[in-house]
Amino acid sequence: MDKRSLGGLFGFLVLMIAALAVFILLPVLTFTQYRPKSFDMVYEILTPYSYPMLSAIRQELVDPDTPESALTWTSKNGDQWPLVFSDEFNAEGRTFYDGDDQFWTAPDIHYAATQDLEWYDPDAVTTANGTLVMQLDAFKNHDLFYRSGMVQSWNKMCFTQGKLEFSARLPGYGNVTGLWPGLWSMGNLGRPGYLASTEGVWPYTYDSCDAGITPNQSSPDGISYLPGQRLNKCTCPGESHPNPGTGRGAPEIDALEGEIHGIIGRVSQSLQIAPYDVWYYPDYDFIEVHNFSVTLMNTYTGGPFQQAVSGVSMLNTTWYEFGDNSDNFQKYGYEYLNDDKDGYLRWFVGDDPTFTMYAPALHPNGNVGWRQLPKEPISMIMNLGLSNSWAYIDWPSLVWPVTMRVDYVRIYQPPNQVNVGCDPDKYPTYDYIQEHLDVYYNKNLTTFEQAGYSFPKNKLVGC
Repeated sequence: MDKRSLGGLFGFLVLMIAALAVFILLPVLTFTQYRPKSFDMVYEILTPYSYPMLSAIRQELVDPDTPESALTWTSKNGDQWPLVFSDEFNAEGRTFYDGDDQFWTAPDIHYAATQDLEWYDPDAVTTANGTLVMQLDAFKNHDLFYRSGMVQSWNKMCFTQGKLEFSARLPGYGNVTGLWPGLWSMGNLGRPGYLASTEGVWPYTYDSCDAGITPNQSSPDGISYLPGQRLNKCTCPGESHPNPGTGRGAPEIDALEGEIHGIIGRVSQSLQIAPYDVWYYPDYDFIEVHNFSVTLMNTYTGGPFQQAVSGVSMLNTTWYEFGDNSDNFQKYGYEYLNDDKDGYLRWFVGDDPTFTMYAPALHPNGNVGWRQLPKEPISMIMNLGLSNSWAYIDWPSLVWPVTMRVDYVRIYQPPNQVNVGCDPDKYPTYDYIQEHLDVYYNKNLTTFEQAGYSFPKNKLVGC
């Protein structure tokens, strides 16, 4: 038999064996449920949590979309301050659920501190057309009839000293009262909306050991209903404190709280502090109003829960959502240095200063000592609220939905005093927050004690 015949025979045998395997052996194995032995891989599931991916990630604090013309700011003293942080909100469709964003979080809370009528929902905040958009709508949820948005940089992006500037278009009409837009900031030791975290720290900015740290300022006249400064200068050894020996708190600086006065829009710009001056009056000899035709000092100077050093300025109706020019944004901000002697806090609308408070305005008064211009790391907040505690609500004239848009947020600092971050060496916050996570993340806790903690003892009441 030649080679060709052998090859053909071999091929025929291979085909026959394959046919037997397919038509006889495979059906038999299938019928008998035989399974070839296999080795299964064992995987250990450490957590069922699915971690979200950060959106619009960048490696620099300054947004690359910031124009070159905005990279410096000329301070009150004529110095050039560099831009150290910016967010231009140019990336479309950003979301701000917890863990979504590098710099901002939209909390899912009811803002009970001011008896708000809306629920803050992360779904009410996004970015569109180069702006951050917060929408307030008549949308029933959580037993409330309105839903809106808030974003905060708490424990993500903070700064100490400098110029903070927002560019925003305010919601609704400039002559209809009821809405409460806010562009503001607060010390990182308090988280806005989480009442257990702010009890005893908001709005303290105090580094003395006297009646100012005690409940009600040890005054029987009702000037203060505060529980006392929880993290005061004279905390006893071994008590919980971020850095013992230094008075700590969460003061508040407001770049804008919007309101309507008659038929004119106004911005209230304030420093909220504790403890308080007698009758909540600072020393007005150290406060400068720059244009009395636009700005006046606020007749409201405080109450039992906070003192407010506040000025109000008139606004143009075209700076509102339903004004003549819906694309007309305006700038709101403040500039401050916190030196105890030469420090100042100056507020702005546009490029024009509205009023300036100098550090000596908060000198000792009554039974309390110096209040300081904020030395805490400051986080930023933007929100659109609705509350009877803020203004008369003209329900028939309001329309839904309304939106507040923010074009950008920018921070400038002196070149020799750049200090961004929420855990600076001299005013740390990280370890303290980690040791009390429940008061910063459990929105249902309304007091510090509900979380199982007690106020630290201090030397005034005995160690």
